[in-house]
Amino acid sequence: MPVFRADILADQDSSRRLWRRWLGGIALGTLLIVAISSFMGWRYFFADIPALPDDLEQLWTLERAPSYVLQDKDGATLASRGPRYGRAIILHDLPPFVPQAFLAIEDQRFFAHNGVDIRAIGRAALVNMRAGRTVQGGSTITQQLVKMLLLTPKQTLKRKVQEMWLAMALDKRLRKAEILELYLNRVYFGGGAYGLDAASNRYFSKPATDLTLPEAALLAALPKAPSRLAPDQNRAAAQRRADLVLREMQNAGFISKPQAQAALAAPPVLKVRMRTDNFGYVFDLISKDAQALVGGQAKDLIITSTINPKLQKLAQETLKAALNKNKKALHVDQGAIVILDMKGAVRALVGGRSYAQSKFNRATQAQRQPGSSFKPFVYAAAFEAGIDLDAVRYDEPIEIEGWSPQNYGGKFRGRVTLRNAFKRSINTVAVQLTEEVGPASVTALAQRFGIRDTLRPLPSIALGAQEVNLLALTRAYSVFANDGMLHPSFLIKNIETSRGKILYTRPNMAPTQVFDPALARKMTALMQEVILDGTGRKAALADKRPAAGKTGTSQNWRDAWFVGYTADYVVGVWVGNDDSSPMKRVTGGGLPARIWSTVLSQSSKGKPKRALNAPPPHLRTENDEKLAAFYTSLTEAFAAQANISGEIEPLR
Repeated sequence: MPVFRADILADQDSSRRLWRRWLGGIALGTLLIVAISSFMGWRYFFADIPALPDDLEQLWTLERAPSYVLQDKDGATLASRGPRYGRAIILHDLPPFVPQAFLAIEDQRFFAHNGVDIRAIGRAALVNMRAGRTVQGGSTITQQLVKMLLLTPKQTLKRKVQEMWLAMALDKRLRKAEILELYLNRVYFGGGAYGLDAASNRYFSKPATDLTLPEAALLAALPKAPSRLAPDQNRAAAQRRADLVLREMQNAGFISKPQAQAALAAPPVLKVRMRTDNFGYVFDLISKDAQALVGGQAKDLIITSTINPKLQKLAQETLKAALNKNKKALHVDQGAIVILDMKGAVRALVGGRSYAQSKFNRATQAQRQPGSSFKPFVYAAAFEAGIDLDAVRYDEPIEIEGWSPQNYGGKFRGRVTLRNAFKRSINTVAVQLTEEVGPASVTALAQRFGIRDTLRPLPSIALGAQEVNLLALTRAYSVFANDGMLHPSFLIKNIETSRGKILYTRPNMAPTQVFDPALARKMTALMQEVILDGTGRKAALADKRPAAGKTGTSQNWRDAWFVGYTADYVVGVWVGNDDSSPMKRVTGGGLPARIWSTVLSQSSKGKPKRALNAPPPHLRTENDEKLAAFYTSLTEAFAAQANISGEIEPLR
C-alpha cells in the first residue's frame, strides 16, 4: 500500500503552477505579438486608406480635371478643351451589347461577386505562375473603379489590399448597375477621352448610344492599355484585342457565333474627330462668359452656343484666303469677321487669320478707328434732330478750331443733298451735321445703339476718329436692320454638366426700342444706296438680294471696314495690321467689301429674298410684299446701270 507523502504532492503542484505560468506567458506573448502585428498591419494597410465620399454623387467628379465642351446652335459638338468627358451615359440608353463587351473582357462574373472575385484572382495567379510572368489580372470592374477614383496606380501589396477593401465597401453601397455606369463614364480610353461617350465621339464621331457591335468591341479593348492601344495610333494591336473581346462575348453567351463572325469580318471604320482652330476665338469668349454665368458651380461644362458651324467655317476660310492672296500686294496681314442674326445671336466670329498663330481677338479686343463706317450714327442723330434726308449742304473747305477735315481724294463737290453726301461718304458734310446737332448727341446715340466704348464728344467723332471694336460696331448696325430695336448680342444658349444638370439657360430677352422705326428705315434706304451706287458697290451680292451697308477707312489706310446687313444677317468685316502700319491704299469699299460680299453671297444661298426691314415670309403683309418687289426692282436697275456682274468678284 503506497505511502502518502505531502512533499511529493507539493512538488507536483508547484510544477503544474510553473507549467501553467509558462504556457500563460507564451499565450500572452503570442497574443501581444498578434495584437501588435495586427495593429501595425492595420496601420500599414488601412491607416491612410481613402474614405468613400458621404455623397456618392461626388464619385462622378472626383479627381476630374476641368473640361469644356463647345456645342453649336443645334447641340452638335464643335470642340473641347481639357480632358474629353462627353455626356453621362445611362445603361438602359445603350444597346445591350455595349456594356456586355466590357463585362466579357474585364469582369464576366461582375453580377456574382461582392466587388472582389476570389475565383478570378486564383485563376489569374495560376496562369501567371505557369507563364512565369504576369499575363492575366484578377481585378474586377469595381476594383478598377476605386483604383482610378481613389488610389494611386502604384503596383504594391498595400494598394492592392486597399483596393479590395474599398471595392467590397463600394459594392455594399451601390447597385451593380450604378457601379457599371460609373466605370463606363470614368474609364480612360486614350486620346484625352474619359468615359464611353467621349471615346465614341473621339474615335467614331457619334454618341455612345449609336455604337455598333464592332465599334463597341474596339472601345472595350482600350482600357487595358489606352495609350498603347489607341486605334488612331496602333490600329493593328487595338483590333487584335477587339477580336478577343468578340470571342469572349461569344464564350460568355452575350452574342451568338454568327454575330461574332459577322463582327470579326467587318472591323469598324474610324472617324476621328480632329481638333480645329476654327472655334478658338469663340471658345475663349465663351469659356470666360460661362464661368461668370455659373459661378464655378461645376468643373465640367457642356456649353451650347449660338454658333452656326457652316457660317463659322465660311467666314474663317474666306478671310484667310483673302489675306493670303493680298498680304504682299496690299500689305495687309490681319482681319476679323462678325456675323449676327436679327435677334443678336452670334452665328460666327473670327478674330484673326489663325488662332494657332495668335490668340489676340481682333473682333472684340482690338480697338480701331472705324472711319466713315461711323457716319450712319451721325446721320441718324441728324434725322432725330429733324433734318431731312434731301436737305442740301455744301461740300466745301471748312475749319473748326484749327481743324480742317478733308475728303478722300481731296476734291469738293459743292452743293449736295444729304442722300448723295452719305453714299459718296463726303467728310465735310458729316462734320457739318455733327456741328449742327452737337457731338454729344452723336456720341449719346452711338452709346444707345450699344457701343459702350468711351466716346468723347469731339468734332472728329463725325469721321470715326475714335476707337471701337468690330463686335460693338456690328451690333450697333443691327439697330438699323431691326426697325430701331437693339437686341443684345450673345454667344451662349445653355450650360449644363455632363450628367445633364442645367446650370444656365438664356432667358428670352425683349429688345429695346432705341431709335424711331421710320428713321431706321430711312437709314436702311441710305445704306442700300451705298451698295447700289456709292462707295460700297463691290459689296453687291451675287444674287442681287437687297443689302445695306457702309464703308469705312481710317487715316493713312490703317483700317478698312465694311459693315452691313441683309434681311437675314448683320455682318462686319475689318482688315488691317496689328502694328497699325498703313496698308497700300486699302479702303472699306475694296477688300473688306469683297470679303463681305463673298460671305453673304455664300451664306444666303437657298434663302428667299426679302426686303430689308421686312418681316419673315410667314409674317408678311401685302405692303411688305410690295416693298420687297420695289427693293428688288431697284437693286436690279442699279445693277444694270452700274454693269455689276452676277458673279462674285474674285478676292484680290
